[in-house]
Amino acid sequence: MKDELSGAEMAVLTLLGEAPRHGYEIEQLIEERGLREWTSIGFSSIYFLLGRLEKRRLAAPLPGQAGGKARRAFAITDDGRDRLAQEALRALEQPARTYPDLLLGMANWPALADGAGKAALERRLSALRNEKQRLVDARDAADAPAFVQAMFNYALGQLAADEAWSLDTMRKLEADVEKIDFRKTNKELFNPPRDKFVAVEVPRMQFVKVDGEGNPNTAQSYKAAIECLYSVSYALKFACKIGLKRDYVVPPLQGLWWADDPAAFTERRKDEWRWTMMIMAPDFVDSDMFESAKEKAAKKLGALPATLRLEPYDEGLCLQRLHIGSYDDEGPVLHELHAQVMPAGGFTFNGPHHEIYLSDARKTAPDKLKTILRQPVRPA
Repeated sequence: MKDELSGAEMAVLTLLGEAPRHGYEIEQLIEERGLREWTSIGFSSIYFLLGRLEKRRLAAPLPGQAGGKARRAFAITDDGRDRLAQEALRALEQPARTYPDLLLGMANWPALADGAGKAALERRLSALRNEKQRLVDARDAADAPAFVQAMFNYALGQLAADEAWSLDTMRKLEADVEKIDFRKTNKELFNPPRDKFVAVEVPRMQFVKVDGEGNPNTAQSYKAAIECLYSVSYALKFACKIGLKRDYVVPPLQGLWWADDPAAFTERRKDEWRWTMMIMAPDFVDSDMFESAKEKAAKKLGALPATLRLEPYDEGLCLQRLHIGSYDDEGPVLHELHAQVMPAGGFTFNGPHHEIYLSDARKTAPDKLKTILRQPVRPA
């Protein structure tokens, strides 16, 4: 509406609607009631506003007064009361859309230094909570009628919504970090065919490792090793996400297997097996992060295996194939590798048998387990 009252004009007219007042009285009431905080009155000149209301015949000086506006008391006119009622109804029924500077700040988020925007939102959150507490204290201390209590509650509701938005935004911004999936970025290492062994050059990588020996189905040391590896690996993942702003999918469990007699594998004599279970760690994980992750794991699990370590592993040339089925059905496939594939290619062993477990054995039927069978080799 072209002749719509501004928030400042409506605030002054509201005070005149209560009783005739001098300009200095209006100033005093504005401060006492905190009107500057929840209206657009800001620091506008009260006498300028009184002049505008007088010009529009919504307020008028009381008769019999002399001097300038500062010496005169003003009262609301009949037209002013009608107009104030109209504006009050309009304000109550029409939701207002505001566009605070906050939106401009968010629009410039990409230009902010790392962590600066998050720190600013944390300060905003603190200020919102302080202001909310101040209003709660003021509301509870005032013996005010219901409509005044409603004014306080509206302001508190806005602050609560702003607080919820700030928390949600901070969580989403923290989660908005690129997540690396090494199975996708290193497809040649994790997608061998099912029907044949293929050669692959495996680069040097670092792993969280634990050594042991014995039947993996019954040895308590094997179970402890797996728990330890996952606990440390997830501690590293979250440390990278929070400290480095780099997230990743924890890679699959892997195992290096050997025995004094290689036939122990094809014949499944598991008590003779020796193993190193391991989970790959990204190259941006350093020794300090590993030590911190160990401390966190120890708080959860107690004493950790003595062989727990972060160590590089360089396999080089390997032959690998995907096996689908029970672990106990690997024997014939390994026999084919050892007795046919390697001799035919002119290869011999260059390290322990390596398995990569793509399936969760706790949730997958034995005949559907996916395991990469890998063997480091060198020319015979």
